[in-house]
Amino acid sequence: MGTPQNFQSQQEGIQKSLISTVKSVNRIAAEDLNFQRTVNPEVAEHLDDRSARLLHLSTRLLQSAAKACGAKAPRLEDAEDIDMCWQSVVDVVDSVLEKADTAMDEYTGLVKRKESPGTDAGPKSKRPKSTGKVLRNANVTKPQALFEIKPDNFPTGPWKPILTSKPHAAVTLEQSLFTVPGEDGTAQYKHPYETEIINARYPEWVYQKHDTIPSQPTDSTKATWVDTYEGVVEMLNELKKAKEIAVDLEHHDFRTYIGLVCLMQISTRDKDWIVDTLQPWRHKLEVLNEVFADPNIIKVFHGAYMDMVWLQRDLGLYVNGLFDTYFACDILNYPGKSLAFLLSKFVHFDADKQYQLADWRIRPIPEEMLYYARSDTHYLLYIYDNVRNELVEASDRSDPERNYINQALERSRELSLSRHENPDFNETTGEGSRGWYNYILKNSHLALNGEQFSIFKALWKWRDEIARQEDESPNFVLGTTNIAEIARVNPPDVKAMHSLLPLTAPLARARLHDIWARVQEAKSRGGPSLMQFFTSLAPESTMRSRLSKFSKQRAELPILEGPDVSIGTMAQSKLFGSMPLSSRWENSRELSTHLESNVPFPWQRFVQISSIVDGAQEEAVDQVIEGVQSTVVVPTSKTQTEEADEEFTLKRGRKRKPESEPDQEDETSSSGESESESESEPESESKSEVAAEEDVPIADSNGVIFIEENLPSKSKKQRRADRRQKQTREDLDLPSNRDVELARKTKKQVKRQQNKEEEKKEEKKKYNAVPFDYSKAASVIHANRGQAQQGGQREQKKVFDPYSKTGDNEIKGARKMPPVRGERSATFKK
Repeated sequence: MGTPQNFQSQQEGIQKSLISTVKSVNRIAAEDLNFQRTVNPEVAEHLDDRSARLLHLSTRLLQSAAKACGAKAPRLEDAEDIDMCWQSVVDVVDSVLEKADTAMDEYTGLVKRKESPGTDAGPKSKRPKSTGKVLRNANVTKPQALFEIKPDNFPTGPWKPILTSKPHAAVTLEQSLFTVPGEDGTAQYKHPYETEIINARYPEWVYQKHDTIPSQPTDSTKATWVDTYEGVVEMLNELKKAKEIAVDLEHHDFRTYIGLVCLMQISTRDKDWIVDTLQPWRHKLEVLNEVFADPNIIKVFHGAYMDMVWLQRDLGLYVNGLFDTYFACDILNYPGKSLAFLLSKFVHFDADKQYQLADWRIRPIPEEMLYYARSDTHYLLYIYDNVRNELVEASDRSDPERNYINQALERSRELSLSRHENPDFNETTGEGSRGWYNYILKNSHLALNGEQFSIFKALWKWRDEIARQEDESPNFVLGTTNIAEIARVNPPDVKAMHSLLPLTAPLARARLHDIWARVQEAKSRGGPSLMQFFTSLAPESTMRSRLSKFSKQRAELPILEGPDVSIGTMAQSKLFGSMPLSSRWENSRELSTHLESNVPFPWQRFVQISSIVDGAQEEAVDQVIEGVQSTVVVPTSKTQTEEADEEFTLKRGRKRKPESEPDQEDETSSSGESESESESEPESESKSEVAAEEDVPIADSNGVIFIEENLPSKSKKQRRADRRQKQTREDLDLPSNRDVELARKTKKQVKRQQNKEEEKKEEKKKYNAVPFDYSKAASVIHANRGQAQQGGQREQKKVFDPYSKTGDNEIKGARKMPPVRGERSATFKK
């Protein structure tokens, strides 16, 4: 072997190799590798070999780094795995960098060196080989049929604790067993050890930091299987001597309605026990309360939320002095909070969680399942030492917000006060531990109608009844997704219903006609849809929790007397002008002056007041009218005779004069028309006033009838409002609407007459009417010949010059490319 190099020279050598590798990779990446592969097959084969070797080296490097850092390395089999497993690669690299930083800090003395784990390292211990197949639902005899105290699936009252004695009691058992109202108002039995748990004090040494005690090697120790009552008593005598014990449970709930605790694992610093809790005498395990209810012995669990309930329900055990390592993970902000994460972090043990959902009713239990069950508690006390020390180091007991160890203990104390209640649900609201409310809340997108929702509720109730009778879980009778699918499809007959029942639901398929009868009954009964159900619940919940403080501040509408409510409208909007106030062309009504009896719009009171004040703005118009009347003389109107069969033209307004050049006739007719218009305008105005009242069309001297959009006749109330408005104007010395309109029409008439006179003068200057001479007119058929005879230049046709140069011609645009047709070869075209 060569002489070992120092760190500096080794670092320089590695850095040179990395730099050359990166340069080579960049050069290769700049080439067109796909083209090289296509051109030369040998290059493709060479690239594949090198790629496979690089992936193999990268996988080995990642596995080595992950093993050193306690991470999980990805396996790179092809180039696509790099993209798919990139996050795992990043995790391994981050772990290496983090471990390097920690090592540098320990080497420089910034951080104290971590204590080595126990002598029993997880990876070094022998582990039974997995069978490769985990039994989820074994076909075994139901153990609950042999219990001395069988589970009650049809309780008639609140669940009562099964305790017969109460060790470490501050209050006797008789005084502890009484009912109290629960969260939903129903009566529930009080927690038997509530007083003891609340008043208990954790030992002082729990708040102090101690050296961690490594777990015993799994090779040198063996778990004790306990399946007799004598074995339980022997175990109890040894547990009384311990200061801390670790406890875990294995549960099964698929082939029973309530659920079964199948195993209980207990470990001390020196020994492990696995207790068979499916024995007929399992209710006698309440004798372990001498340890479980002792506040001086710390009971270490991980994630004990359901364990507290299961122990009470099946074994009659209550925990006083709980330490849940889950709360420690939460307070310390660990990236993972599962027991598998803690085993990997502190013990480097990779727990095989495929057995977590195994059927633990199997007897005898396979060796690999026993190994998994034992590992849950064998290392738990060592994990407890580590997390407790970290909590103590990070805590400041003088500051309640930073007293982390006390926070973990108090949260554990609160968890130990959990109690079991009978599983049930409300048929109307679906609330309860076995109800359908949470399911439809998560799957409200189903949007079930009245019939479908009734079928859903009927099937849910039927499933719960059969599950209680057969002592099976509801999901074993019929899956929840199957119930939702049947309700959604709403089968029309029994055959369609049979096709919707899965093969994995034998109890449901055997009761097909019973299910169909329930479905037909639900259809006939009907009920609210899913949306209506949520709507019916919304006001009650929102008014109580959110809108109660606003109920007294609501603005109430005035009480209206009479059957109808009339809202006054105006003929014309003061805000938008002549735009209609409604989407329909309805008859406008006069605004009522008694707004107190109606529900007014915000702008109506303003409009009523401003209608009188707006007259003052017409003073400027009156001044103009006085000036116009002093200078303009209105011509008198001529008498107009009407013949019975006289022709007339129906049009709206005055016809505009065309822009084209008029001939003689047009000129004379326009002049005549202008004179007749000027003379008949006053008469037409007077007639228009009469016609407006009598709804008669108005015609001028030329027989042209001008029509207007007739407004509906005014009601009595509107005419009264007009007289009141007129009286108001007279009181304010304001001119009437009729005078203002007459002045405006006079002004328009004068301006129109002036414009016509100016147009006549311009036309006389521009046009001179001369008789047309056809003898001197140009030929239409032989236009060029006539132009030549008159001495004009005839257009010469350009002669083609074959000797002219191409460059002499002007530049022309390129021809348009012909369209591509079909793009097929014509080689074989016949």
